[in-house]
Amino acid sequence: MRQLRFPWPGAAVLLAAVAGSVLSARQPPAPQAIPGTQGTHTENGLAGYAKILCSGVFVSGREPEDVAGGSAYFFMPSAERDKVTYTVDRHGQLVQATLGDITREARFYGDQGCIIQNPVKPGIRFQRVAVTTTLPDAMTLEWPMGDKPDTSPWPAGVDKAKIDAAVDAAFSNPAARTAAFLVVHKGRIVAERYMPGITKDTQLESWSMGKSLAATLFALLVKDGTYTLEQPAPVPLWHKDPNDPRGKIRNIDLLRMSAGLKFLGNQEVESRTTYPDHYYIYTGGIDAFEYSITRPSQFPPNTRGLYRNSDPLTIMYLAKLAVTKNGESFLTWPQRALFDKIGIRRQVLETDPAGNFLITGYDYGTARNWARIGMLYLQDGLWNGERILPEGWAKFVSTPAPAWSRGEYGGFFWLQTPGSKSPLPPDTFRASGAGGQTTWIIPSLDLVIVRMGHMRGQGAANGPTNTALGLVVEAVSKR
Repeated sequence: MRQLRFPWPGAAVLLAAVAGSVLSARQPPAPQAIPGTQGTHTENGLAGYAKILCSGVFVSGREPEDVAGGSAYFFMPSAERDKVTYTVDRHGQLVQATLGDITREARFYGDQGCIIQNPVKPGIRFQRVAVTTTLPDAMTLEWPMGDKPDTSPWPAGVDKAKIDAAVDAAFSNPAARTAAFLVVHKGRIVAERYMPGITKDTQLESWSMGKSLAATLFALLVKDGTYTLEQPAPVPLWHKDPNDPRGKIRNIDLLRMSAGLKFLGNQEVESRTTYPDHYYIYTGGIDAFEYSITRPSQFPPNTRGLYRNSDPLTIMYLAKLAVTKNGESFLTWPQRALFDKIGIRRQVLETDPAGNFLITGYDYGTARNWARIGMLYLQDGLWNGERILPEGWAKFVSTPAPAWSRGEYGGFFWLQTPGSKSPLPPDTFRASGAGGQTTWIIPSLDLVIVRMGHMRGQGAANGPTNTALGLVVEAVSKR
């Protein structure tokens, strides 16, 4: 029988698959004896390849060749990225990715997007649901509640030539694979362009911008009094034993990515030699919420800021507990409670096989969707006179988290740091994701800028994007 590798920091154990036994990634071991990720880097990478390709085709509507060349390779070992073969079954809505004798699959499940098929236990363990909007046709309403074209005169005080130059700069290098560039100033769209094949309605890979969306959704539960920032995070498992150090983790520690859970991030040195937990929650086909909350404590909370997916996934676990306790569908809650209120008619939040949002990276939205979210923060959570987020939430997420040594992180948002090469003002904060997905929120200029693109262009996009940002600032700054 083929062996499965179970690597974790400092150890490597091989367990043989024995006839009659089943190793299920969904069932976590006891909290005191937790192994790390299951499967080799190649096996997990192929699962991620199949999922990204599936989403690119069935969620974004891109051609398979474009997705394979520009996005799907991300989780593969670098030496194997261009050796993968794949099949796309449009009728069965199934994608397979293969390297040698290893194949992994992902299937499209409608409004829950594409989901990796766990090789031990394929399929999903929840009832898929349709996610629908109550909003009228977008072309019948003015921006931002709709997408009706704006025919009013060009706004005074905005240098159109520099705005046009900024858009040209954003798309100046084809290798950057920039898919969308959009600028909203004082509530009005003043710049918008897409690459061929992409439109204002295309659901684009958003990656870790979804972490900022997790903060936004959790804010709804703070506003209604379900949770507070300072309370110990009410994860039942953490409070069974009064000596469990995780019982001291507060909601605010999770939101600041400083909970101290033992969860190997992709930016940590050990991830160069060991498959990180950070990627495994995407590629393992596991219950990602259960995996996250069963990690042991590594550091006291609020002592080290570390970019670890366990923290936003635990925040969403708490959201799921609250929403389902109220008798509501967790899968439709974001649309009802947030998106419909701010003009977003569709945002695809993909799940794991257990129906948990993998909002840390598997989320798809349009550039206009992200601009609306940015506008909500510019307005401190107010929208058309209705308070959506708690008063001061924008200040909270944009205030440096004390456990982060360089002050670069807030509450699931990134911040400007002294010495930054960015041409944006110091009060800028941003939702950021792999591949150069970014929503910049700039209160001092009443400005939101969105740039989205495909993964392989990330490095090439840095220079053109910075040039574009600088030109936008010049265009709207007082002259």
